[in-house]
Amino acid sequence: MTPKTDPHTQPKEDARKTRSREAIDAAFLRLLEHKSLDQISVREIAQEAGIGHATFYRHYTTKEELLDVLAADEIQRMVDLSLPLMQAEDTMESCLAQCRYIDKHRTLWTTLLTGGAASTVKEELLRIAREVASQAPIPAGAHLPRELSTILTVTAMIETISWWLQQKKPLAVNKIARYIHQIITANAFV
Repeated sequence: MTPKTDPHTQPKEDARKTRSREAIDAAFLRLLEHKSLDQISVREIAQEAGIGHATFYRHYTTKEELLDVLAADEIQRMVDLSLPLMQAEDTMESCLAQCRYIDKHRTLWTTLLTGGAASTVKEELLRIAREVASQAPIPAGAHLPRELSTILTVTAMIETISWWLQQKKPLAVNKIARYIHQIITANAFV
């Protein structure tokens, strides 16, 4: 006979799990602001989060998995916001939506792109961009292979956004969106 779960204790446990996971995520992002991934230990993340290191392992198997999950979640949020606009072929509006989102979450994106997570973010963006590009028709007169154009576009976008986030006096959202729009349209199978 299977033991019954008391429905009154379940929400408490779920809330505790959620709080632990949020504490781990926030602690990790704080540490990434000052250190690269290689310099951060699981014990350090747990200590910063105010939990035992065993609790960390109940949520993630490694710090790399934690980074992958955080980066993928954040990128997916941004893509979900801008993809419908790109599919409507209004790439400038999509660029504005992305830049507004990044600006609204500036601290997190600064950490992701200028801290120890930059390569993970780039790989995830490339993965998504490859999926999107594989479904798009190749324009007449395209001179670059689709794969190369995708890599160039994503890399230029990431570097442009990273540069923007590091400025002491950041450019206005619409200006950086225009720059990114120019990058996208210039690299669309040039």
